[in-house]
Amino acid sequence: MICQGCLRPRHTLVTVASGKSFQIISPAESALVTKEMAEELERVLERFGEIAKCCSDRVRLFFRPGIFGHHRVGRAVDIYAVNEVGLDIWKQRWDTAIRRAFTSADPVQRAEILNSECRRNLGWQLYKALQVFGRWSQPYGYPVQLFGPWTRTEGPWTRISDFLLHAHRDHIHVAR
Repeated sequence: MICQGCLRPRHTLVTVASGKSFQIISPAESALVTKEMAEELERVLERFGEIAKCCSDRVRLFFRPGIFGHHRVGRAVDIYAVNEVGLDIWKQRWDTAIRRAFTSADPVQRAEILNSECRRNLGWQLYKALQVFGRWSQPYGYPVQLFGPWTRTEGPWTRISDFLLHAHRDHIHVAR
């Protein structure tokens, strides 16, 4: 006989709720997390949405469920798109602008290209907001649990392996 209490998850999972400045457009089951994780994400995403408001009333985010370890217990999420543009596309746009900037001989033009890309690239802005405003887990002996296409250049763990960087080339992973 199986104890009914054993069938319940150890933590009650909740859905990350849309806020005033951001909207979750993925199915609810794609962002089921612990209450603590939901509150942290909602706080940081609200801040990100306020910063990125130039584009629309609310920034739209798309999550996909993770399949490993702390995803299963609701301590992690993967964000794949901002305003219906995949994070891999945002990263390609970023890399193109960076190459253009650093091939320019004119320092003023170089600065304009970089500033323009920082203002319009919502993928990069999301990554930076998660990095600057978020309080993510850092298990003993492991890096801060924030990985994505910008990890090697922006941190927090610039010595990320090629394997891990490749695995996070099209999404941002955060854990709490």
